[in-house]
Amino acid sequence: MLRRQRQSRAQLQKLLDAIVFGLSFWLAHLVRAAEIWNLPVLRDALAILGGTPEIRPFSEYIWLLVIIMPVTPFLLEVQGFYNRPIIASRHRTVWQLAKVCTLVAIVTIMVLFLRKELLGRAVIILFPSISLCLMMLKEELIRRWFRTSVGQAQMNKRLILLGTPEDTAKISRQLGSSKDDAIEIVAELDLNNTTNEQLVDFLHSHSANGVILCAKHTYFGQIEKAIQACELEGVEVWLLADFFNTQVAHTTLDEFHGSPVLVFRSTPEDSWQAVAKYVIDFIGAATLLAVLGLPMLALMALIRATSPGPIFFRQQRSGLNGRPFTMLKFRSMVTNAEQLKQELAALNEMSGPVFKVSNDPRITPVGRFLRKYSLDELPQLLNVLRGEMSLVGPRPLPVDEVRRFDDLAHRRRLSVKPGLTCLWQISGRNEVKDFKDWVRLDLEYIDNWSIWLDLKILIRTVPVVLAGTGAR
Repeated sequence: MLRRQRQSRAQLQKLLDAIVFGLSFWLAHLVRAAEIWNLPVLRDALAILGGTPEIRPFSEYIWLLVIIMPVTPFLLEVQGFYNRPIIASRHRTVWQLAKVCTLVAIVTIMVLFLRKELLGRAVIILFPSISLCLMMLKEELIRRWFRTSVGQAQMNKRLILLGTPEDTAKISRQLGSSKDDAIEIVAELDLNNTTNEQLVDFLHSHSANGVILCAKHTYFGQIEKAIQACELEGVEVWLLADFFNTQVAHTTLDEFHGSPVLVFRSTPEDSWQAVAKYVIDFIGAATLLAVLGLPMLALMALIRATSPGPIFFRQQRSGLNGRPFTMLKFRSMVTNAEQLKQELAALNEMSGPVFKVSNDPRITPVGRFLRKYSLDELPQLLNVLRGEMSLVGPRPLPVDEVRRFDDLAHRRRLSVKPGLTCLWQISGRNEVKDFKDWVRLDLEYIDNWSIWLDLKILIRTVPVVLAGTGAR
């Protein structure tokens, strides 16, 4: 993993850990303030320890969080906690956390002593214990999540090694010894015997989202062609070599296992905004599913009552870097819609590989209502929760339509997660007849992406959906 990506992940971890320790301190105070401590046996035990049954409100100690929460990530970093593999040894994790929890408790005692403040001794005893338990719970949840297919799809970088056999073997050994859990080498290719067409085929077949180029300066001509092929695909290139001219990709300098790396990126860079996007997607999808749960059940009953066939329509769509996933929709067409599609091919109103027809005869009466207000898309909130889609991003196309792209540059729209809405949805999609214009809007979104652009698109989507504008 690149240093910048490690740093972004570490920053998120530090924020979570600070919150966990702050929560632990509050819980320790809450447990100490519970009525159970008024039992005679416990009152006597506290008296022996020098504690008092009475305890002041937590609001009088909230200032301690200003010290505890910043100090905790610092001590964890000193212990090397953030340099561990994603799935680290439990023994090592417990030992590091136990030391930090003890140190944080000691710091808390020292601050209280210097300020001549009193705090129940039970709180001081409970605080590190609760902190250790909650931190181990957090680590275990991360471990279990990462072992799921969804977690691995989110965290893993699927990389292709491209270079001379000697260089790729060296990088492969380095990755094997480092045990980087977030990197999966899907193919090792010889630069001398691999054409650009073969590289593109490997990118498609493995849904790779990165290429590590490792070759000596004598191969610059071949390297430049490989970079251009990846640039069209919207796939990152990690180059252990020199600069080259690019048309779209931005070049940044990073570090990979101690070696300087040039990264040619034509997609949004990993940053705090990328983390914020993921958080907004998860919280937004979960909230919308909770709020719209009953209306969605009513729509399911309506579909079942008015048209024979399944409630949901499932179709293989191309996700991030073309990786297929099963997209969900409320069924809005007759059950044999896919078979009838061939008969309606002559009525296609969209140029290129995409199929769009106004007043499609395959749509059911209820389906027409669902599609007018985009209600058929609501089940895709589950795809967002699974990490296969985002709230904002280029619409996912069927796998067979992606295979028919006649311009490889169009595949760059696959370089970010597909979404429920994007610029095309809020720009009068009924007026867009040329697939190239659709792609142009998607690439405009990718090239100008920011978390603020996502929020702007989400806000502008609401009136478009309510008015039923541009839906078919």
